[in-house]
Amino acid sequence: MNGKTQTDNSEFSVDAHTLPGDPNCPICHGLGYIRQDLPVGHPEFGKLQICTCRHAQIRQQVHERLFSLSHLNELSHLSFENFQIRGRIGYFPAQADSLERAYNQARHFAQTLNGWLLLQGKNGCGKTHLAAAIANQSVGAGVPTLFITVPDLLDSLRFAYQDPEASFEERFEDIRSSSLLVLDDFGTQNATPWAQEKLFQILNYRYINHLPLVVTTNLDLRDIEPRIRSRLEDPDLVTNVSILAPDYRNPASDFGDHELSSLALYTAMTFASFDLRKSENIPADELKSLEAAFTAAQEYARDPSGWIVFTGPYGCGKTHLAAAIGHHCLDNGYDLIFVSVPELLDHLRATFSPSSTISLDRLFEEVKTTQLLILDDLDTGSSTTWSKEKLYQLFNYRYLSRLPTVITTSSEYAKMDSRLLSRMEDRRLCTIHAIICPAYRGQPGKSVKAKRRGYK
Repeated sequence: MNGKTQTDNSEFSVDAHTLPGDPNCPICHGLGYIRQDLPVGHPEFGKLQICTCRHAQIRQQVHERLFSLSHLNELSHLSFENFQIRGRIGYFPAQADSLERAYNQARHFAQTLNGWLLLQGKNGCGKTHLAAAIANQSVGAGVPTLFITVPDLLDSLRFAYQDPEASFEERFEDIRSSSLLVLDDFGTQNATPWAQEKLFQILNYRYINHLPLVVTTNLDLRDIEPRIRSRLEDPDLVTNVSILAPDYRNPASDFGDHELSSLALYTAMTFASFDLRKSENIPADELKSLEAAFTAAQEYARDPSGWIVFTGPYGCGKTHLAAAIGHHCLDNGYDLIFVSVPELLDHLRATFSPSSTISLDRLFEEVKTTQLLILDDLDTGSSTTWSKEKLYQLFNYRYLSRLPTVITTSSEYAKMDSRLLSRMEDRRLCTIHAIICPAYRGQPGKSVKAKRRGYK
């Protein structure tokens, strides 16, 4: 049978003998397959080729196999129509905006099935809902679609080695060449060398052939295997959307935002609880410095920009004001880290431990680049050379990037690292408020003349 009129059917992995052909087909006359008239030595010489009369039948088989792997029937209720675009009541503007952008990008992708869509965000933020909505819409349009969590995908491949109904090669081909592939929970898999290799082969095949792909993950791209990360970072193919919204089921679980942040320990330290009446018995000039710092902290919290530094003796209210800024900004959707400098340095040193689950570079990068950084209790007088260098790197990065930063210190200026001091004294970026009143815990009238101790 001459097969020169036969269209390419390399997308079909079903065995040529499993389904009958159309008895009225003028090409195969009901056999369901043909043998092309090719010269000896041709790579396809002697091989059976599936006839065009069976393509629709085979597509349906592939569609059914992919759907059975997907378990989409369990997620059929997840659609664009029931996705709450503005999220749960109480989301902050930045969180709600990111959710709306993700919805719009997902809906656009579902309509075009062009390129790759990467959805990043914390557990429960809505990634899986949007990914399932894309898959359900595609299935409804007749597109062979595979929606699967990455651990389930790998289990499916492992099981195929012993599955009498499907060979490993057939299942692997179904997955990597499906018309639409949606990989949910990328990064939760057991990262064995075999698993990493199979995932790379799947993604690389789709990358080379520009096949549509949706990936959801709660990982930072830096934590993804480098070969896969390079594909996911291609701006010409991949649309990357970060969802800032907290867990829809438990939004309060994101309090403090970063695991390094200790702001949750200072829940009582707010602007409302900062009582200036406690300082009624101190001299007027010292009370004035406290009132000025309080007013400046409130103004800064409303629009964090540049740096603000609070200096003064222990117990004068510096940490309270810094924590109050943190609580106000957190309530308005800011990503922030509140940490004392000694604790920060301890956390950085701890990354050298073989048991550490995070690298120094990763943790330091997160601190450097956080939207708002609040450094409590800066004291560089007794710091080691390594500590001073890390602090300078941190200060210099945020100084050059002009990132909002709050600093409290009881150190005298003469004892400070000159490099840090040069950044803090740049009036174009930083405002310093010296609190010269005594500690709230001290006795009335026993003020510490902070100006005489080196505070400015």
